[in-house]
Amino acid sequence: MGLFDDFNRFLETRLEEFLRNNPHLELQALEEQLREQEEDALKLIADLQLQEKKLQDEILSTAQEIQRWHIRIEKAKAANRLDLVQPAQEREAALLREGNQLWGQMQGVKQRTEQAKQLQRQIQARRQEVHTKAVQAQAARTSSQTQQRAETVGWNQNYHRPINSGPDPLEDKFKHWEADDELEQLKRNIGR
Repeated sequence: MGLFDDFNRFLETRLEEFLRNNPHLELQALEEQLREQEEDALKLIADLQLQEKKLQDEILSTAQEIQRWHIRIEKAKAANRLDLVQPAQEREAALLREGNQLWGQMQGVKQRTEQAKQLQRQIQARRQEVHTKAVQAQAARTSSQTQQRAETVGWNQNYHRPINSGPDPLEDKFKHWEADDELEQLKRNIGR
């Protein structure tokens, strides 16, 4: 583990040194980081909207069940079937409680969606500012320097790792939890 930590520190030190020697790339790195944060915020918004739709469907289904049990209660009362009235009323009450809980969950998801949308707009605005600065820095650099240094070429190249395909329920739970945690972290970072 010590060798890995030493290697990791070495890479971090080299990256910091590289960025100090190439300040124009620091803006590109910041812009890339903001782009990734914006993508994460958009994914979170999509996930939350999907949750909201699911909760709406559950609320509708619960409301239909409540209505069905309410009709049964009325029928049992009309038929003077007191042995059925009370259990049906208890079922209706349980469904009402469940519907109320679902409604509260949906309101919470709506609130989180709005927060995520607001955060995404803030990130987008910040990214635009950084992009403008990066373009200005690049223009200034290009006018003063006609030849790009060889060590900066690799920075602008993309590297893609293969992604496992296959649903993993634990991975999904962690992604959801991490997305919520990242939203909170982003809010704290933007608030500074």
